[in-house]
Amino acid sequence: MAFDSFRDWINHLDRSGELKRIREPLATELEITALANHEMKQPQGGKALLIEQPTVAGQVSPFPVAINTLGSWRRMALSMGANSVEEVAAELGALMKAKPPTSMREALRLLGTAFELRHARPKMVKEGACQEVIQIFDPRETRATPWPSAPEITEGDARSGSGRGATSNPISSDPPTLLNLPILKCWPLDGGRFVTLPCVVTKDPDTGERNVGMYRIQIYDDRTTGMHWQLQKVGARHGRRYYETGTRMPVAIFLGGDPMFPFAATAPLPDGLDEFLLAGYLRKKSVELVKCRTVDLEVPANADFVIEGYVDPKEPLRDEGPFGDHTGFYTLPEPYPVFHVTAITHRRDAVYPATIVGLPPMEDFYMGGASVKLFLPVFRMNFPEIVDIALPAEGVFHNLVFVSIKKTYPMQAYKIMHGLWGMGQMMFTKYLIVVDDDVDVHNTSEVLFRLCSNTDPQRDAIFTKGPADVLDHATSEIAMGTKLGIDATRKLPGEGFKRRWPPIIRMDATVEAKIRSLYGG
Repeated sequence: MAFDSFRDWINHLDRSGELKRIREPLATELEITALANHEMKQPQGGKALLIEQPTVAGQVSPFPVAINTLGSWRRMALSMGANSVEEVAAELGALMKAKPPTSMREALRLLGTAFELRHARPKMVKEGACQEVIQIFDPRETRATPWPSAPEITEGDARSGSGRGATSNPISSDPPTLLNLPILKCWPLDGGRFVTLPCVVTKDPDTGERNVGMYRIQIYDDRTTGMHWQLQKVGARHGRRYYETGTRMPVAIFLGGDPMFPFAATAPLPDGLDEFLLAGYLRKKSVELVKCRTVDLEVPANADFVIEGYVDPKEPLRDEGPFGDHTGFYTLPEPYPVFHVTAITHRRDAVYPATIVGLPPMEDFYMGGASVKLFLPVFRMNFPEIVDIALPAEGVFHNLVFVSIKKTYPMQAYKIMHGLWGMGQMMFTKYLIVVDDDVDVHNTSEVLFRLCSNTDPQRDAIFTKGPADVLDHATSEIAMGTKLGIDATRKLPGEGFKRRWPPIIRMDATVEAKIRSLYGG
């Protein structure tokens, strides 16, 4: 299901009973985070929040802030126009099974082909709503469009998709800058305000291949920000090529539009596979792109905000942070490139999308979990013995992964460990536990039971070294660390186990059915 704007998505959530409206003014400094954190900790992720009167330095912004819009399994399914994420994953798996791949490279090529079976590649258009209001900061330009009135999302609008009423918000007469957009300061020790849901567009200067990633953006002043693309990210790889040649790197940041845009930006796609292709597949409609005004890049025509600019390789790096991160701890300051803003454009009725990260569970748990479910068919094509994969919220994505397999030969669990550690962002996994196919990996209690009952610590554990998440504060060196894999499956004779393996306690199925029919349950 394609959404024409983030406002369109918010209205859909409202009609679906998935939205809470916050009508009183709420500060972008800490207060929105406090409310969102409370809501995200509710059962099943709580509701999406629309803050109708966010304040920036005490002044009400004309742009409402939406947060936690993807923070539940139901909202993730709604964003894809499906009954469940599993339904979408099953469809993708069926497409890819049409021609089983014989190699990893062929599997990745087939993944791109599967996306295109339903929709064409992104297409260019001459103009888009994302450029209804334009503010260019390049000194060679004199054009400056004032901030317009942004209509309120009214109850009638939520019901029918039309009939917007006049806004009661004060409207700033200043043009949009990084200082008066409703950008959040999330946690008390944060180094400033951060754009937390940015889709960052870059291109490989050698191949022209596009990447859309999500890297937090710290606001330094009205024209400059930090660009927190981590060492192993594609944006950073593109950046290194510009640094080698000493040429300015064009960068575009967009927010809003279809909710599949930020999801695609966070999805573990292989390098070189266009995120807009995935977004088009999921929204069942090709993504329309428009040229930026000051840089040679393309952004979705229906985005809500676009921030254009560049990174100068000749400029020294600058400390970015601290930032209250998805690890549950603050990321301490580290040097990163500086992003210079050349233009800000936006829709007249723009809604500012945001998220927060911190102690789990948060909105990102559902986004990350949906990625795992969606790409499980890809994992299975390379490792057919895999039954399921889970990333428990307590593991904050990379720290802990549970995998269930249908085990048929000795040491198979170790094959899976090494294979997964070699696949994309799975390289960051610190603890990987493999269990048998009869274990529900989404039930942490079940996994821990098998971990404790099926393992001998020395025999069934393996340590190895590899890349680590740069946000991991526990490693002795940044971006490098050790990993622990544990085989919690039943042991076979060839695995050094010389005793009989006992059966697990289970009630007779006939008796179980009789008692259930008599007493329910």
